[in-house]
Order: sequence, then C-alpha cells, then structure tokens
Amino acid sequence: MDSATRDKYQPVIGLEVHAQLLTSSKIYSSDSTAFGAQPNSQVGVITLAHPGTLPKLNKQVVEHAIKMGLACHSEISRYQIFDRKNYFYPDLPKGYQLTQDRTPICVGGYVKVSTGNDIKVKLNRIHIEEDAGKSIHVDDQPYTWVDLNRAGVPLIEIVTEPVIRGAEEAGAFLAEIRKIVRYLRICDGNMEEGS
Repeated sequence: MDSATRDKYQPVIGLEVHAQLLTSSKIYSSDSTAFGAQPNSQVGVITLAHPGTLPKLNKQVVEHAIKMGLACHSEISRYQIFDRKNYFYPDLPKGYQLTQDRTPICVGGYVKVSTGNDIKVKLNRIHIEEDAGKSIHVDDQPYTWVDLNRAGVPLIEIVTEPVIRGAEEAGAFLAEIRKIVRYLRICDGNMEEGS
C-alpha cells in the first residue's frame, strides 16, 4: 500500500477478549475444568444437554465476573438473563451456547493503558458465557477429532468500544487485561492452554 493511501485511513479497532475463569467446575455443571485430561473425559449429561437435565449457575463464575467489572470501573447489573445463541458446530454438543446477550453482568467501564501516553480504553460490556469444545484437525487426514472437555467451561467476554487506534494500543490493552485477570486470580492467563 502506498503512503498516500495509508495516510488517508486510520484504524478503528474494537476487541472482544475471552478469559477462561479459574473455577474447578464448569459454568452449569460439576464437570471438571482441569487442563490436560483425557479427551471427552470431563463431559456429563448437563454439559451435553440431555433431556430432563437442568443447568445450575456456578456462583464462583458470577463472583469472578463482578470482580473484573469492579476492576474495570463498570456498572454491575442486578438483573441477569442468559440467552441461547444457536450454532451448529461439531464441537458444540448442545447446538447452542448459553450467553448474556441483552443483560451483561457488567456495563460500561474502562481500562487504563499506557503506550507512552495514558489512554482509557472504553468498555461496552463484560458478560458471562460458556465455551465450546475443541476441534482438532489432523494433518493429511480427511477427518477432525472432537474433544468436548472445554464445552461448558466458564468464560467472561470483555468487549471494548471501537476506540483503539492501532496495533500498539491493541497489544497494550491485551497485556493490561492479562495483568488484571492474573492479579484478581480469576484467570491464569495461560494462552497456550486456551485460557
């Protein structure tokens, strides 16, 4: 791209950042969230949405989300609704994801970021949702393995407004989010483990 074209445009970036919450059990069931277990060994009837099963929200998930919201100067919502977001992926055993669409637990807020000068990255929301499983694509093979151990693992999704003005600011924001979740002990921040 020539410099005249590049100078004509400025990036405007909004991010959605997922953080796996540090809980010993999943968001709606007692299935373990331990990393590195044998494939499909941490999946029970609630995670698979068998008929007649009812989810029960993990209290620690709510506490962790509130901690993050307070650290980010967000307003904490007292009224919570979870919605079904339908996806037809092979690693989503229920065929839908439970997430907060209309009523996020944390509204607004900001994260201070330093890139030479301090800026406040405005947040739209922080909401709670569950993760899907993991598809493992095998090289030179016509098939994909599916490991459902991650299905139902609790996440928060931190959504910014479109206020980030370049790669340096985006990187600084992500580094700051990682510091915050580790300091609060709500996520280990181990990206190599999918956290």
